[in-house]
Amino acid sequence: MSLKCGIVGLPNVGKSTLFNCLSSAKAQSANFPFCTIEPQVGMITVPDDRLQHLADICHPVRGIIPTTVEIVDIAGLVKGASKGEGLGNKFLANIRETDAILHVLRCFDDDNVVHVDGSVNPIRDKQIIDTELQLKDLETVESRISKCEKQAKAGGDKQAKALLGLLLRYQAALSEGKSARTVQLESKEEEQMARELMLLTAKPVLYVCNVDEASAATGNSYVEQVREAVADEQAEVMVISAKIESEIAELDNAEERDMFLEEIGLNESGVNRLIKSAYSLLRLRTFLTAGSDEVRAWTFREGMKAPQCAGVIHSDFERGFIRAEVIKYDDFITLGGESQCRAVGKLSVEGKDYLVQDGDIMHFLFNV
Repeated sequence: MSLKCGIVGLPNVGKSTLFNCLSSAKAQSANFPFCTIEPQVGMITVPDDRLQHLADICHPVRGIIPTTVEIVDIAGLVKGASKGEGLGNKFLANIRETDAILHVLRCFDDDNVVHVDGSVNPIRDKQIIDTELQLKDLETVESRISKCEKQAKAGGDKQAKALLGLLLRYQAALSEGKSARTVQLESKEEEQMARELMLLTAKPVLYVCNVDEASAATGNSYVEQVREAVADEQAEVMVISAKIESEIAELDNAEERDMFLEEIGLNESGVNRLIKSAYSLLRLRTFLTAGSDEVRAWTFREGMKAPQCAGVIHSDFERGFIRAEVIKYDDFITLGGESQCRAVGKLSVEGKDYLVQDGDIMHFLFNV
C-alpha cells in the first residue's frame, strides 16, 4: 500500500524547494511563476527508528527495507484555475490523482522573492486555492446531481437516492465556500460513495507553513493566522523552513545534522516531521516483519484486520490466510528476539478478526 501526496500552493511559496529536500529527484526551483510545469515525482522513505533496533537484534542478510511515500510537486495555481486559467487544468488533474494534499503557504517576508500577488498574506493565498478547488468540486457535484435526480425519480433507485442526499449536502457546503471534507459522513455506505466521487476538497490536507530561519522552531504571526483560519477544518498545520531544510539536506554527516538542529532548537528535521505527518494524515500505520533475511516495514490503514494486512505482502497470503503470529515491538526489543518471546509466552496466535496495531511484528501462516 503506497501513499501519494501532492504538494500544492501558489507560485513562489517554496513548494519546489521543499520537494527537493524531500526527494532525491530535483525539481527546478526559480524565482518566477510556473517554474514547475510538469509534476515532479519522488519516492521517499518513512523515518522509523524501530527498524534499526530490530536489525541490531536480527542482523538481517538483506538489511532494512523501509516503507515509502510518493511525493508529487504540482504546478503553482492561480485565480481562475477552475476555468482553465494558467496551468489550472493540469493542476486539477494532477491533484485528483493524489491521496492527500500538502498545501504550502508562504509565511515569511523576503523582498528578494517575488509574490505572485505582490504581498505576503497566507490567508489570502489559502483562500485562492480553496476557492478554485471548491468551484471545481461544485461543478462536479452539480453535474452528478442532475443525473442522480433522474435515476432516483425514474426507477426509485435507493442507492441513487442515498447518493443524491450526499450530493445535496456537498452542494450546500461548497456553495457556502466550505470544503467537502467539512461534510460529516453518516455511514460506511456514504464513505464509499464519497471515495468514488473523488472530490478535490474531500482529500485530507496538511497546511505547511514555510517560515524564515528565525521562526523555524517557534513559528510566527503568519502561522498563528493560519492556525486560527483552519481551526474549524479537519486539517493539520505544521511549521517548516524550506531554506533550513535545504541546508540540512546538504549535510552528509548525521552528527553534523544533529548539531545543526540542536543549534536552531529542533529535535528533528522538518522533513522527517512532514513525512510522518503526511503518513498519519491518512490514518496509515506500520506493521513489521523481522528475521535473519530482512527487517521490513509495511504500510496498512488503521482498522485493517490480519488477513488484509497479510494481503499487503502478497494477495495469496490473504486468500489462504490461516492465522498470524504476533509479537509486540516492545517485547521483541526487551526480550531480545523471537525465540525469547516464544519461550515466555509473548507471542500470540491471532485469527481473522485480529485488528493489527502499529508496530506489531507479524508472521503470517497461509495455505493456497
